[in-house]
Amino acid sequence: MARRSMAGFSLVEVMVALLVTCFGVLGMLAMQGRTIAYAQDTILRSNAAELADELMEMMRTDIYSTQDGSAAQVVPPSSWGYYKAASASFPAAPSSCASLASLTASQRLACWSQRVNQALPGASGLAGEFYVCRTNGTSKCSNSGSAIEIQLAWRVKAGECLDANATGDNTICRYVLREEP
Repeated sequence: MARRSMAGFSLVEVMVALLVTCFGVLGMLAMQGRTIAYAQDTILRSNAAELADELMEMMRTDIYSTQDGSAAQVVPPSSWGYYKAASASFPAAPSSCASLASLTASQRLACWSQRVNQALPGASGLAGEFYVCRTNGTSKCSNSGSAIEIQLAWRVKAGECLDANATGDNTICRYVLREEP
């Protein structure tokens, strides 16, 4: 009896193809999971950047409204209600933050901190991570120079802070804005 040649796929070939397909699907799922983490990080960093810029614009408006606006005179005061040390808590908020025009600098900072607490998860428990100070541009909070440095912080799940420079607790992400008014 002569042997006929077989045509088609063997069971082993089908199993190998199925295994390769499963690894591909698992790889796609892992990439999708990282994409979601990156998207969440992007949203929170965008919120932090917007909030830091909002505070900087409030400060800039106050500087220009109290001085004549010439470049030589636009220097942040050494003592100001907007400043907050890293170890200090935020000032108490006024009864209404609807109109900031009639509020003092420290009251505006308090109203701003309420917005931060709404936009960044866990920010209300991280007041010690926030600071607003003068800097000379080379060191953090030197209380000299004409630049303002603002740091915001928020909580994430362990290991989800995508900041390569994160130090210490990996559940706290930070955003720092350093800018001349």
